[in-house]
Amino acid sequence: MSGLNSFPLLLRRATPWTCRACLRKQAVPVQRPSFATKPRPYTVPKTKRRRRVLLASTAGAVAATAVAFSEDAKHGVTAIQRTSRVVSTLAVCINDYRVTLNHEHENKDDSDAFLRACHKRCAERTLATLEKNGSIFIKLGQHLSSMNYLLPNEWCDTFIPLQDKCPISSYESIEQMVLKDTGHDIPEYFSEFEKTPIGAASLAQVHRAVIKETGQQVAVKVQHPALDEWAHLDLVLTRFTFATLKRFFPEYDLTWLSEELEVSLPQELDFHREGQNAIRARNYFEAIRDTPLIIPEVIWSRRRILVMEYVSGHRPDDLEYLDTHKIDRDEVSAALARIFNEMIFGTNAPLHCDPHGGNIAIRHNPSRSGKGNFDVILYDHGLYRDIPLSLRRAYAKLWLAVLDADEPRMRKYAHEAAGIGDDHFPLFASAITGRDYSVVKQNIAMPRNKAEKDTISEALGDGMLAQLVQLLGQVPRVILLILKTNDLTRSLDENLHTRQGPARTFLILARYASRTVYEEQMEYITGSLFWLPNFLAFFRAWSTHMRVELKLNFYERWLKVRALLGMSPVV
Repeated sequence: MSGLNSFPLLLRRATPWTCRACLRKQAVPVQRPSFATKPRPYTVPKTKRRRRVLLASTAGAVAATAVAFSEDAKHGVTAIQRTSRVVSTLAVCINDYRVTLNHEHENKDDSDAFLRACHKRCAERTLATLEKNGSIFIKLGQHLSSMNYLLPNEWCDTFIPLQDKCPISSYESIEQMVLKDTGHDIPEYFSEFEKTPIGAASLAQVHRAVIKETGQQVAVKVQHPALDEWAHLDLVLTRFTFATLKRFFPEYDLTWLSEELEVSLPQELDFHREGQNAIRARNYFEAIRDTPLIIPEVIWSRRRILVMEYVSGHRPDDLEYLDTHKIDRDEVSAALARIFNEMIFGTNAPLHCDPHGGNIAIRHNPSRSGKGNFDVILYDHGLYRDIPLSLRRAYAKLWLAVLDADEPRMRKYAHEAAGIGDDHFPLFASAITGRDYSVVKQNIAMPRNKAEKDTISEALGDGMLAQLVQLLGQVPRVILLILKTNDLTRSLDENLHTRQGPARTFLILARYASRTVYEEQMEYITGSLFWLPNFLAFFRAWSTHMRVELKLNFYERWLKVRALLGMSPVV
């Protein structure tokens, strides 16, 4: 029985009911007070006391209900505000685009300028909404800012500030969350815990701390407490936004973005899962030689709390730090290429799908043997994917064909890897390489210049964007994440301003793709190599793979000779 229902019953049991007739029988003559005696102090009758108790309890219950309703009301008002921001911004932007696209112009230049201005206006409106709502909207904006192969420059450039504008949750809210999730206060785990975070992202922030039992310095990653409150609503709003855009502009169907977010976000919000991903990646790369990768050790984890060893470094685009410590930018570029190509092409390798500049650090390490005097530190292991073996192999063959500029083979393996037909192949080739198709057909290792970037931008403005949106909505979801990884690593490489250009990184990619194809071909050889057909099959596979290896080794030695002779860097 609930407390509100049982309260009157308890009162009845404490004060048994008596009928009026019985009261009359029990009545005694009224004694008139004598003037000689002091009057008795007035006492409240029992019936009135009961009424007051009932009134007080009722008032308390009403007050408690009002407080609870007040909290629910606050939540409801905030939910309405978040929703209205999204809906109103969406409505204004849709109307702006409809007016812009229906406006007639005398020439194409005026039309393009008019459309670019519309892009800029709508991007700025959307940016304001993303910043006010925060939560996963910041994450969405960060993702969109890196999709320059899909969105106009006005949108991507406007969203770039979101990379550094992340919310910071108060220490008090973190204390409450830790107590709620673990049943213990922060001082019970840590002898030291810095209240100011050393880093903040869209979903979490990181505090430096010291474990009480061992004295080990650790990094404590804690989720923003407000995410649990708004994640579901924000996903609904994101789905509604892209569904509405599809309704008004069917040719720009971006619903696959919201669908991917609904799959990936719950994974990123589960820090225990992230801890398992980090352990798996750490174990995998321990067996990989010549890879200067450091993945911090996981101490313990909960759904919203992750404790890892403290390992710090500098952003890969901190060129002053690299140059001061005589860290070769080209070697950093090569190390990043090896790490992420191993993830894409390595058998049973886990793929880190969010390798932006904030999740990677470079640390000077003069004691490291082999190539380079540095470590690459990889953080944030929330978003991982496993690539099916058949897709890895088809994707490897596709890249070998791209590097050989062999168009028939490119088309063949694009269909095997992603189901791409001949009509959409040029667009797909540009999407996976980030290059104009005319360059893909010639030599993808050529440095990218401003003219090529302008050509791609103009092509997107000429109606190719709608085709690209439709194309990306049809390919397997893991291909989208591979494209995202490729695009982010390409951006990292460009920010390093290497002397060698993209030639070396493409040769490194070719080495891993060639190894993947070689391993597949070796599986088909059964029996003794002394049998002539088996020996010939082995020799063909081995010689093809070694051709790529020798080409890369020769190129790297040539670069060292040029450096020793003081020759100008490769451009």
